[in-house]
Amino acid sequence: MNHLRRIGIRALNIVPILVIVSVLAFLLGALTPGDPVEAQFASRFTPEQLDEIRATYGLDRPLWEQYFVWVKNLFADGGGLSLTLGTPVFDILVPNFVNTLILTAAGVVVCLVFGTAIGFVAGIFHNTWIDRVVMLVVQIGSNLSVYWFGLVLISVFALQLKWLPVGGMESRGGGGFGDLLQHLVLPAVSAALISMLVLARFVRVGVIRERSSDWFRTFRSQGITPQTLYGRNVFRNILPSVVNITGLEIGTLITGVFFVEIVFNWPGIGTQLVNAVNGKDYPVIQGGIVLVALCYLVVNLVTDVVVDGLTPRMRGA
Repeated sequence: MNHLRRIGIRALNIVPILVIVSVLAFLLGALTPGDPVEAQFASRFTPEQLDEIRATYGLDRPLWEQYFVWVKNLFADGGGLSLTLGTPVFDILVPNFVNTLILTAAGVVVCLVFGTAIGFVAGIFHNTWIDRVVMLVVQIGSNLSVYWFGLVLISVFALQLKWLPVGGMESRGGGGFGDLLQHLVLPAVSAALISMLVLARFVRVGVIRERSSDWFRTFRSQGITPQTLYGRNVFRNILPSVVNITGLEIGTLITGVFFVEIVFNWPGIGTQLVNAVNGKDYPVIQGGIVLVALCYLVVNLVTDVVVDGLTPRMRGA
């Protein structure tokens, strides 16, 4: 019951955070210099018609009232209407957001698989040349720009070797699941770079700590092979930390995905938000911020639940 109560409290904590995010997202649009309606329609409509458009969007009301109308629209009217397209905001954002989630999920897989593998290798061969080479690569990679790294991947694997597509989400005419996987490889690796190397550092430290523990030396003295201990015991002991660090890195990964979408022309929410910023489409920007924040909070909640489930000590508390 304590475990379920903790989950319930964490879920409820999302509400005040979302309220704060919604206020900040709203003020970002409302207090930005310039009139978004005039910026969009001044060349096509008369001043009287512009006033009618402002009334349609509720921009003629007091600021506090605009906020509550906007919040109501988030739940009841699809996030309000886009200034540029005149369609509900979430009708625009949700399909792109699904594409972003696909890319983010692929990035998480790359982060988990390669981050854990790199950290394990460095930890197992601690204080050897292998460890030093791996950590040198990790140090260099941690200082690379995701944007620049994506361009390098395109140059090498798409333009020179021609192994993978340059960008986009699918080939012309569509190509099924296999085609999607081919388009996912480069952007997923690019987006996962920083988070993967952060995870590798933590896994390395965890492996070194487990190798130095009394239980590890005791089992080794009983003739149990290192391969068995690493595969069964060490990995199980560091798994909660792997899940926890990966969950914490989701924010970094999502940020990286936004840049990667631009580099690889991936039709996700990052690309859509850039277009909205260029077009001063504040309803889309505000809705996008809330959507991304909600996703991030839910991921953190799920991470906490999984970590609790993997840690008997916390589950029984």
